[in-house]
Amino acid sequence: MRHLLRYFAPLIGWIFARMSFVLPIKRLRETETLMAFHHPKPAYQFHVLLVPKKPVISLMEFDATDTTFLTDLYSTVQSLVDEFQLPAWRLIVNGGEYQDFPHLHFHLISDVKE
Repeated sequence: MRHLLRYFAPLIGWIFARMSFVLPIKRLRETETLMAFHHPKPAYQFHVLLVPKKPVISLMEFDATDTTFLTDLYSTVQSLVDEFQLPAWRLIVNGGEYQDFPHLHFHLISDVKE
């Protein structure tokens, strides 16, 4: 399935970049550059996805000079940690063979109950 999704990477990126408003998700946060929502199949008690709206497949393709996105990412993580009062948490990005979905995304996770 992972290899099949790679063929649709340009379409997936386009949807996040241009049509994110049609995605049937409850947004916890949304900025001009990213959206944050609960993972549809959480692996942790608290599991939020942070997804850039730009069509970027992986962290290796991300423009490191995009300070607007990085500022949004950090401030969104900080506000979610504060809002959900997470005393312990991790921010994870998977790459290469560990990345299942062909669009850059970050996992904010915690085993602490909400």
